[in-house]
Amino acid sequence: MGVYVDEPIYERYGFRWCHLTADSVEELHAFAARVGLRRSRFQTKPGRPWVDHYDITEDTRRKAVALGATEITLREMGAHLARKREIARGAPKR
Repeated sequence: MGVYVDEPIYERYGFRWCHLTADSVEELHAFAARVGLRRSRFQTKPGRPWVDHYDITEDTRRKAVALGATEITLREMGAHLARKREIARGAPKR
């Protein structure tokens, strides 16, 4: 299992933002609580659990990395989400 943060490239409200995701929603919520995120910040789409994530600022990203989150590129994040989608749809793990 793992927790991941991508690159903080999205600018809004005077901050740079990125995504915090994990291999499972349970792990994602537990880790988010450790970095001080409110559950109300969780983003999901019904029927699409592979897109579950929290949007986080650069400062929160640094804290997440210090607590053990793995830094990945946007390309790696896309591959991670594709794997989660395949698993959710019943495809075998690669």
